[in-house]
Amino acid sequence: MVRWYEDELGWATEGHAPVRLLTGLRFDVLDLPAEAGHALLRRPVRTGPVLLAGGRMGLLVAAGGADELPGLLDWLEWGPIDLDLTAVGAGGRITAPSPRGGTGSPGAAVWLRPPDPMRVPGPALPAVAGFGSSGGDAPDLVRLVDAAAAECHRVRLSHARAGLPVVGPADQPLAFS
Repeated sequence: MVRWYEDELGWATEGHAPVRLLTGLRFDVLDLPAEAGHALLRRPVRTGPVLLAGGRMGLLVAAGGADELPGLLDWLEWGPIDLDLTAVGAGGRITAPSPRGGTGSPGAAVWLRPPDPMRVPGPALPAVAGFGSSGGDAPDLVRLVDAAAAECHRVRLSHARAGLPVVGPADQPLAFS
């Protein structure tokens, strides 16, 4: 598994069981609840590779995207709302899904949309226009973040309506979209 990530994709790894992928070098990861992530994948928004680990989904974006997330959320007017949408960037690590697919043990990381060795780390990873991309056909990070924020908010609202626990401070009012 380490060889595939390092030799085929050129990604830095750490450890052997479980193998961890180092973020901030070739890619960053947008992290959101799996429920919101599945809804996002049904939308007409282009993504790069997507992984699922337990109840969380990770969307790989161009390196530097994690640093852009807070500013993008503010600019898109999602900033004041606790969305349970975070990013893992420079110095971070994620558990590597098996490149062969399969589910492994319950909660093990799996690729929903695996990386393509022919396109990584290039234009297949969402980036801010002109940032972190080679060429003009990279998926748009702004659209991806906006769609992810909307789906995270919808999950939060549906949990509140159903009386389920919501993420964030209990005294934070819910915004309506």
